[in-house]
Order: sequence, then C-alpha cells, then structure tokens
Amino acid sequence: MAFDEQLAGRVRKAMGHGAGVSEKKMFGGLCLLWEGHMVCGITGSDELMVRVGPEQYDRCLAHPHAKEMLFTGRPMKGMIYVSPEGYAADKDLKAWVAKGLAFVKTLPPKEAKAKPKKSATKKAPR
Repeated sequence: MAFDEQLAGRVRKAMGHGAGVSEKKMFGGLCLLWEGHMVCGITGSDELMVRVGPEQYDRCLAHPHAKEMLFTGRPMKGMIYVSPEGYAADKDLKAWVAKGLAFVKTLPPKEAKAKPKKSATKKAPR
C-alpha cells in the first residue's frame, strides 16, 4: 500500500530535519522517528498515526478527527489515528507532530542494536 508523497513532505517539514530525525517504512506506510522512537506515520489510507503516549491518549481521542489505533484488533494505548480533516491545515498537522515529539522526547534513549555477526565462510577444498 503506497502512501501520499505530498503528505509525507508536509510531515517531514513539520518534523524538521534536525539531528535525530529519521524515516522508516513500517505498517505499509512511512514512519518518522526521533532518536529511533516513532513519533508519527502516514498510512496508505492517508490517516496520520501519532504516538501521543498513554497520559495524553484520552485527551487526544476527544478531538473530533482522532480515533483509536486498532492495529491488531486491539487498541494500542498511546497511539491514535487522525483523519485527513484533522490535519488539513498546516497548523493542525504541526500541532499533531508536536504532540508526538513531546511524548517521544520523554522516553529513555534507545539502546543500539548489536550488529549481527558474519558467519565464517568455509573455503572450498582444492
């Protein structure tokens, strides 16, 4: 499922291009991360995923264009979907991205993943 490149550009602009910002294709869309933690993402249906955290979850769900993120059939507490109407204005998109960044910046640093060891290659007998 492809995501909207124009929306991706808007989200990139809202996130900024500072140190620690990266992208990763996940969930059939594009996720933007800060220091390895997912902040927000774009789905193939143009919904904006935002990681607002458990403390802001209910408050954010009260927004008329926000809904629970039911990824595996169960709500993912702390993650919401925002419909396109909820981020149509740039100021609204920036506000949602700011909520995601504010939560993620409270998280402890991610530990670097160990690089997989290369297996020794056997030399063919002569």
